[in-house]
Amino acid sequence: MKTAVVTGSSRGIGRAIADLLSENGYDVVYSGTRAARPADLAKERDYFPCDVSDGAARAALIAHAVERFGRLDVLVNNAGVAPLVRRDILEMDEESFDRVMGVNLKGTLFLSQLAALEMLAEKGKISEYRPRIVNIGSLSAYTSSTSRGEYCISKAGVSMVTRLFADRLAREGIPVFEVRPGIIATDMTAVVHEKYQRMIDDGLLPVGRFGEPMDVARMVLACCSGLLDYSAGQVLDADGGFALRRL
Repeated sequence: MKTAVVTGSSRGIGRAIADLLSENGYDVVYSGTRAARPADLAKERDYFPCDVSDGAARAALIAHAVERFGRLDVLVNNAGVAPLVRRDILEMDEESFDRVMGVNLKGTLFLSQLAALEMLAEKGKISEYRPRIVNIGSLSAYTSSTSRGEYCISKAGVSMVTRLFADRLAREGIPVFEVRPGIIATDMTAVVHEKYQRMIDDGLLPVGRFGEPMDVARMVLACCSGLLDYSAGQVLDADGGFALRRL
């Protein structure tokens, strides 16, 4: 069986991604920052804790996947955090910036590097081996939110990480994609749910509803299917049509 590592998969979008990949034939390493496995995670599912901002933890996660399942076919960089406190860009502090960048950008960059090196080492050893990397970005990569600038900057960086790895790895037969969620009903958006609901009701999204974690998970599965491999480096917008320019 193919093996996938999904970071930040103890809940929310990551959990939906990991569950869907598991249901579609992957051995999945679920991962989160909690030392204890989620209470609602089936006992046959593999869980390995990892703070992706920490280099040793990243290395241990990849090593665990390979030791446990013998191969690494898919890395989904989903782990991400929002600022603990929303502050105007003129009041953003370095501590918050470093925390968000450490998880969202540094974690994605260097975990992709580790995974890519492992995938390159496995090529030629496994028949019909076609590994992939999928980064979970955000519409915040191109949409200004002045009360959470550090998050926007980190996700803009994730988009460039996707391009860089897609460019470097395409010739090696390792497609790299970005799935870019919009307004998704998760813990991260719960604090502003009413605000976003009003905006959706007023016509912000052509589709006219909050996104669900499974909307994002299905796009990740599409990236892993092999049907999109000639579009390596492309962005899939899971945003209800937010990216459309309308009059």
